[in-house]
Amino acid sequence: MPEATVLTSARSGKVGPELRGIGQAAQELGVSIRALRYYQEMGLITPSGRTAGGNRLYAQEDLDRVRRIRELQTLLGFNLDEIRLILASEDRLVQVRVEYRATSDDADRMRLLIEAQQTYQRLRDEVSDKIRRLAVFRDELDERLATNERVRTAVVGAQAAEAVTVESAAARQPAEQHRR
Repeated sequence: MPEATVLTSARSGKVGPELRGIGQAAQELGVSIRALRYYQEMGLITPSGRTAGGNRLYAQEDLDRVRRIRELQTLLGFNLDEIRLILASEDRLVQVRVEYRATSDDADRMRLLIEAQQTYQRLRDEVSDKIRRLAVFRDELDERLATNERVRTAVVGAQAAEAVTVESAAARQPAEQHRR
């Protein structure tokens, strides 16, 4: 029986085959083992368990978190420091939901709603800033494309004018040779 099937998850206390070793997790996610270790070093993920020998074990929720990290990197182009802040905000929002459901005190609920709203607004502002910076970059590329097109058109026009001059000169040469 594989070692992972008899070990428990540190977070859930579950025993079972849902825990994957680092190699299997990396392969399933399409990332390197080094990337998983680096994400842990950066504080982005925490493996759900360890083997008796100390090897990392990953549960489905760990894999989902890595997928979220990759999505934030590839879709929005966030760097790992930005991602750490986003994940911390998302983690806090989960806690706020749990606290909201656990309390019946209106003042506590209002405080939690305000905190959630502020957190969502910070995340939205971060995404808006990223979009603004991407739009500026896109506009710079549009300007460079337009400049390139003008230069290319000028070069094509100059080549066409040169071709006409060469053709005219070639047409005059037989006439001049014939006169001699």
